[in-house]
Order: sequence, then C-alpha cells, then structure tokens
Amino acid sequence: MRRIETKISNSELDIFHVLKENQLYRINEPKPGIFIVESPVVIERALTAGFEPISFLLEKELLSEKIENMLAPYGQIPQYICTSKELQQITGYQMCKGMLAAFSYKEAKGVREICDGKKRIVVLENVMNPTNVGAIIRSAAALNIEAVLLTKGCANPFQRRATRVSMGNVFSLPWTWMDTYTTDMVSLKEMGFTTISMALSDRALSLADFQVEPDKPLAIIMGTEGEGLAQATIEASDYVVKIPMAEGVDSLNVAAASAVAFWALSR
Repeated sequence: MRRIETKISNSELDIFHVLKENQLYRINEPKPGIFIVESPVVIERALTAGFEPISFLLEKELLSEKIENMLAPYGQIPQYICTSKELQQITGYQMCKGMLAAFSYKEAKGVREICDGKKRIVVLENVMNPTNVGAIIRSAAALNIEAVLLTKGCANPFQRRATRVSMGNVFSLPWTWMDTYTTDMVSLKEMGFTTISMALSDRALSLADFQVEPDKPLAIIMGTEGEGLAQATIEASDYVVKIPMAEGVDSLNVAAASAVAFWALSR
C-alpha cells in the first residue's frame, strides 16, 4: 500500500489546495483533467460509481477500519497522510471531514445516449451556482428524475461544492453537457419529450392544476438563479408552469423550486 506520511507543503499535494478547479479541469488538455472530491461518504460513492482515483489525502486521525476497508482495493494509489493540524493550515478550520481524493473524468456521453428510454429529465439553463447545481441533482436523484442536461453556462457538477451538496449523487445520476442548446432541444422533441419551462409568465399554468400523462416523457427546464429562463426558451416550450406562491412572494430559489417541481411532475 502506497501510504505516505507527508507535509501539506509537498508539491504533490498542490492539486488539493493550490490549483484552482478550472486549472485542474484543463490539466490534461485537450481531454478533461481531474476533479477533487471531499468527505469519506462522497468519495465512497465516486469509487462505487467506477471513477478512477489518482490519489487520496487523509487526516492521520481519521484512519479507521471502515476507511481502511474502503481504500483496500486501491493499494497502488498514493495515500498521503497529514495531521489534522497540517490540513487546517489550508483553510484555518477543520476541512472536508478529514479526507480528499483526486479523480479522473470519464468520457462524456451524448444527450441522446443518456436520455434514450427515460421518462423524466431536467434541463438546467445557465445555473451558475455550484451549490444549486448540486442541490438540484440531489433532489433529482431522490424524486425519480432520470437524467440531467446542462447548458455550458452552468456550473460543473464535479466542482467540489456541487459534489458535496449533491451527497455524491452526481456520480450515479446520468448527466451531460448540451453541445448546441437549440439542436439538443430539437433532439429531445424528436425523442418524444414534452418540454415544460418552469417560469413566471402570462401563459404559465399553475403546477397545482397541471396534469400530465404518467408515461409521457417530460423535460423539465429550470433557469438561472437571477433572471430565470431566456424568453426564447419559454416561447419554444410546450408548456410553461409556475409554482403557486403566497401573496407577496415572487419565487423560490431554483434548487428549492426544482424539488417541488420534481415531486409534482414525477408522481
């Protein structure tokens, strides 16, 4: 087992706390690079989903029989060990529940490939906050959404904050980037999906009254945190639906709204 007790100043640990996430993504250009996952629970879910680890960084105090068992199949992968005090030098507080891991990206799948045969998917349009992306994916996994499509203006679901907030569901729920938004939306309609924009609009139907056929494939479209969906997206959708609100409240945060919409539309 390649277990290495070291200091946080070791340059081999730069990927964990020196290089920024966009630098890590580009480290193997033109191929996608690497991403960092934190906490034993989320790391275990990445491993279970078949992602290839590059190295691990652990607090010495964290080592336990459970962690040993989790790492046992990866004996040839470097396992860097630092003290809790060493790791706290990065942020000034106890970080990441004592464990980080670097992983390689898998080859991305296409829109048609991950949506084929699905009944409920979500399309995220320019959702830029990784916390919201992670929360939406966690809700999607819990509420029977079968795939996630993201425009290129969205935060990367493999950002550390997104993977953590999703509780590792980004590794099991199929997702991919949309190549050309308009083309891919046409592809969804060709595959039989009815498109539903979640938006405030004069033609919006109340989610409380909206009826859908249980077996009809639906693509639920959610917009960016501030401005919502683009007007062109709303106009091109088969339906526009809004969540009924109490008087004086305009809308919910996109992550909260997604959970409500998923529950109502996936029953």
